[in-house]
Amino acid sequence: MATVHPLTTTATGSDVRVRFCPSPTGLPHVGMVRTALYNWAYARHNGGKLIFRIEDTDAARDSEESFRQLVDALTWMKIDWDEGVEVGGPHAPYRQSQRHDIYREVIEKLKATGALYESYSTAEEIDARNEAAGRAKQLGYDNFDRDLTDEQKAAFQAEGRQPALRLRVPDEDLTYEDLIRGEVTFPAGSFPDFVVVRPNGVPLYTFVNPVDDALMGITHVLRGEDLMPSTARQLALYDALIQAGVTTFVPRFAHMPLVLGETGNKKLSKRDPQADLFLHRERGFIHEGLLNYLALLGWSISHDRDVFSLDEFIEAFDIVDVNPNPARFDQKKAESINGDHIRLLDAKDFAERMLPYLVDGNVFAGGEPTHEQIVLAFRAAPLVQERMQLLGEAPGLLGFLFADELTYEADALKGLPANAADVLAACITALEPVEDFTPEAIQSALAAELVEKLELKPRVAYGPPRVALTGRRISPPLFESMELLGKDESLRRLRALADHLA
Repeated sequence: MATVHPLTTTATGSDVRVRFCPSPTGLPHVGMVRTALYNWAYARHNGGKLIFRIEDTDAARDSEESFRQLVDALTWMKIDWDEGVEVGGPHAPYRQSQRHDIYREVIEKLKATGALYESYSTAEEIDARNEAAGRAKQLGYDNFDRDLTDEQKAAFQAEGRQPALRLRVPDEDLTYEDLIRGEVTFPAGSFPDFVVVRPNGVPLYTFVNPVDDALMGITHVLRGEDLMPSTARQLALYDALIQAGVTTFVPRFAHMPLVLGETGNKKLSKRDPQADLFLHRERGFIHEGLLNYLALLGWSISHDRDVFSLDEFIEAFDIVDVNPNPARFDQKKAESINGDHIRLLDAKDFAERMLPYLVDGNVFAGGEPTHEQIVLAFRAAPLVQERMQLLGEAPGLLGFLFADELTYEADALKGLPANAADVLAACITALEPVEDFTPEAIQSALAAELVEKLELKPRVAYGPPRVALTGRRISPPLFESMELLGKDESLRRLRALADHLA
């Protein structure tokens, strides 16, 4: 019966070391950030360390721009790390492209123990041997080169062949205890000896990734379930690394569930807008809201609660509580949770975070706001904080305060009652005598004229002035909006819509 490797780590508490090791290709996506988040939370929950390193050995696809975007993403999300790029640490450098000398040293140690051997077989020769032996081609390499004699090696070299290096896979079952999925066994013979170093001397990702984990003392490998098949090779390589004295233990593994798109059963694609972290930021997610939602993609704090702080998340999170079943990205739920976190911000913090979205929404003439416009935006912020789910809604909700001339939205005009012009005239009559232009005085005057005198229902009474002041059917509270605009501007806008309807 297969057993877990006896040297599997038992590290807990401050001895826990996890890593986040993305490739710098393309834009950061939410699945990647969920991986970083779970690793970060596990480290913080245990008082351990998070190491951030970069897998940049694919020169054709890796880019410095993508690396900077990764750093930007983690910085914006407030996911910090203890060792790694930009921070340093005892295991530097933290980019694979700068660690070739280190890999060469490990390769020599593994060659000395016999764990690595030279393989000269070409793909065509492997296929031909499989066919001759009646083996299916998809079974791949047949371990032919395991025991080549020196004479055979010399003959291949005389042909000008350069050998790849393969790992000698143990002829026994390989078992590990997945922290999320339970015991997993890879039967003996289920995969052949595999290439770890190309004929040109460049080591493959299947080699450098676990070697870096071993050298950096990573105790827990928390990653996506799509990488689960490679665990067998990692276990085989770790066995060789221990025998060569490179490390003393095998890490614990946990494979997190896939994140699916909103429809179907396919993994959330990098090309899906919901996968684009920066698009969520542009639309007005705050990091607290997005992190809260991403935390729920495979985990929950309780059966009846979805909204929690980052401190509460860290306190409660344990990787063993993650659900192995796929998680589905739900845009509406994400936005709802973000709205809950927006309402948890204090008023000043909310206004400061909202202001850049007003600037980007071009609500200020000349681009940058004046001091007076900033003051007005801060005064208006509490009116919309309770009704926003995304900061990107700010220009639509507050842009009317800074507009010299309003554009009336089509649905707003269409929804006006037939007597809208009469209602606007009554509003003007009611407000002209008001001297103390406060929300209370405005409401009192309008209610007396429209609701009591004209016997209008509030929806009919206040719809036309709302459109006159904001150009929209939905807006911040009407009476507070009038106060912010001031009496003269409010009356001017009421007259303007009346003229427009005439």
